Amino acid sequence: MQTLTEENYLKAILKLSQSGLDKITPTAIAEEMAVNAASVIDMLKKLTEKEWITYDKKNGAGLTPEGNRLALNIVRKHRLWEVFLCEKLKYSWDEIHEMAEQLEHIQSDDLADKLDGFLGFPQFDPHGDPIPRANGTLPKLAKILLSDKEIGDNCEVVAVKDTSVQFLQYLKQLSVVIGTTILIKDKVAFDNSLVVSIEGKMNTVSKKFANSIFVKR
Repeated sequence: MQTLTEENYLKAILKLSQSGLDKITPTAIAEEMAVNAASVIDMLKKLTEKEWITYDKKNGAGLTPEGNRLALNIVRKHRLWEVFLCEKLKYSWDEIHEMAEQLEHIQSDDLADKLDGFLGFPQFDPHGDPIPRANGTLPKLAKILLSDKEIGDNCEVVAVKDTSVQFLQYLKQLSVVIGTTILIKDKVAFDNSLVVSIEGKMNTVSKKFANSIFVKR
């Protein structure tokens, strides 16, 4: 059985591997988890001994098949709890992450399976992230950044790249949620900001905003 800290490390390594990072270093893990690099080295040794990861200075860290299974299971629980908190308890999408961080460490796989069934086997969480199935596979969704779309495109929001509380609250102010349609009216050459229509209301949004929203391809 893995500890809460071990689970957080496995989840962090999975996230970094999915980000396309060429090499997962202790420094990268420390930055992701907001801890010091010395403590990361100690934990990497423990995870290697348990055969959940492989690690050496040349190649960095990587999940073993068992480590990958454990990490995906943690992510599955987290995202299922986010759906539950949002859909059933009516928390907003900027409130659910921290609570799900605590609930994801409940060890019972049977509870996760029953929660999955109770929710109707959702494929994506409230932020548009795919929920791993019980067998570890991930549902696919063709998506592209809003910044990569063109003037005149009608874009349906399917996920958010930035799930920080500040950004999610900003999206609430703009009435942007999963499923919202954003019409690109113009692109400003000076700073690559976009003039958009959101639910019929005109707004100018930054390049950072456009790089933080995924829309249907």
